[in-house]
Amino acid sequence: MPDQYATTTTSATRTITVAAGIYAPGHLGELTRYLPFDLIDAALEHTRTQQQRLRRLPSRVGVYFVLALTLFPHLGYARVWDTLVAGLHGLPVPRPSQSALSHLRRRLGAGPFKTLFETLAVPLAQPATPGTRYRHWRTVAFDACHSIKAPDSERNLTWLRKIHYQQGVEGYPRLQITTLCETGTRSLLGATLTRAPSGEPDQARPLLGLLTPQMLVLADQAYQGNTFLGELATTGAQLLIRLHPRRRPRVETLLPDGSYLTHLDGLKLRVIEARITATTQDGQQARGVYRLATTLLDHRTDPAPQLLALYHERWEIESAFYSLRHTLLHRRVLRSQDPVGLEQEVWALLALYQALRMAMVEAVESRPGTHADRAGFTTALNTARCQVITAQQVLPDDDDPGRGGSIVQAVLDNLLPARRARISARKVKCPQLRYGYADPERPLATHQVQKVELEILAPAPGAVVGPKQSAAQPLAPGIRPGGSKERTMRLLGSGPDRGWSPIEVARGSCPLEWCNSGFRDLTCTAIETRRAIV
Repeated sequence: MPDQYATTTTSATRTITVAAGIYAPGHLGELTRYLPFDLIDAALEHTRTQQQRLRRLPSRVGVYFVLALTLFPHLGYARVWDTLVAGLHGLPVPRPSQSALSHLRRRLGAGPFKTLFETLAVPLAQPATPGTRYRHWRTVAFDACHSIKAPDSERNLTWLRKIHYQQGVEGYPRLQITTLCETGTRSLLGATLTRAPSGEPDQARPLLGLLTPQMLVLADQAYQGNTFLGELATTGAQLLIRLHPRRRPRVETLLPDGSYLTHLDGLKLRVIEARITATTQDGQQARGVYRLATTLLDHRTDPAPQLLALYHERWEIESAFYSLRHTLLHRRVLRSQDPVGLEQEVWALLALYQALRMAMVEAVESRPGTHADRAGFTTALNTARCQVITAQQVLPDDDDPGRGGSIVQAVLDNLLPARRARISARKVKCPQLRYGYADPERPLATHQVQKVELEILAPAPGAVVGPKQSAAQPLAPGIRPGGSKERTMRLLGSGPDRGWSPIEVARGSCPLEWCNSGFRDLTCTAIETRRAIV
């Protein structure tokens, strides 16, 4: 077993405490407290990637080196190594070549970093932390990030592919990271890594095991499929998910606040539809209609306006992706030229992100009453980089048993102001964007919102309340009430002697039907139904 004791070197101005011997370059500054030596060694042992013989570059040092690569994405291998040893004056540290460092990465693989992230990916907020709970449920969110770009190498293209636009082909292949995020602290509870684009619900299914009955899940309309909603409900977690405007759930029970109860493939849900109008300081107005489905069925304990305001918390996961893609990576392309290296780099990126979030949550919780979103990610990141270069606070001082350090103090000294209500057009600055139009309902520049109005939209007076079936035309076995087949059969029954064309049937019943995998043309459904009748 190698020596695990710390070695202390003293200079004219400061004292540095790091690991002994050849393990000295294996550190991450103050972040080493959240990624300690014992955790790294346990991850290496779990994945069987420990060195077979002790060399100048042990596996533990390699793990910290790969983590430092993600902390300094703008530097090459040699310069990143220099940052790890810059503060280790007086210690005999090796000077490896770039090829030796590259071989060290290949020797480790992606396993240790995935294990590290899965170990760190836990809910961070305490029950009393402001902004992290709705009633007694912890708010979490599903979403996918499609903007992580990989190098355009031949080996990467054997696994990834480029997106084809109408104007051409994108320059770099992309990775898709689907995560489960704690919205209050923006910490990650789990992640899956796949090629982009791919089905978001399919990639989120491996994360369903992380949900508990103490959580409330927020998600956009990409996760509104009936099958996924049923699987999500079986975990015991509550849900609040946006439905597509084309979905028209059957109204079964109209509630006093304008919402109504319905069933989607046997799952009882409450649907809230509202028109939201935001007025900016200069008098501009932006409007939008939202249709939300939730398992919180009681309108007295969970009023519709309160749930509409809660759904806004789903955007916290977008802020987490912004920190990953823009703040941490500086919008740079990943450096790995092969799929194994890409996986290693992304898992190391997620582990480092989670370690930074741990320090930020520790900072806000040390000051009771501080909202979690006031902690600045850029402040924590820049302080962590400085601590790596100077090798400061690698191990906590014996005189200070607490874990608080320079990152915690820097976050507290530079707390962000309280969140302001702002609005702007959601646009992507890409010359090959398939959708070149701008949102006419939103201003192009960011505007501060002065007033928000919520108007609950009750079902139309002619909407069907409860199951409605004709005695003369009973439903055939296996046809779901309110589904596309039922609407198609009733349309055909209105003119049995008429020669219906598939286009007429599709337009007469519904232009499009939303299913689990996306949009589905009703023409096929109409043809199948007509054949069944004949």
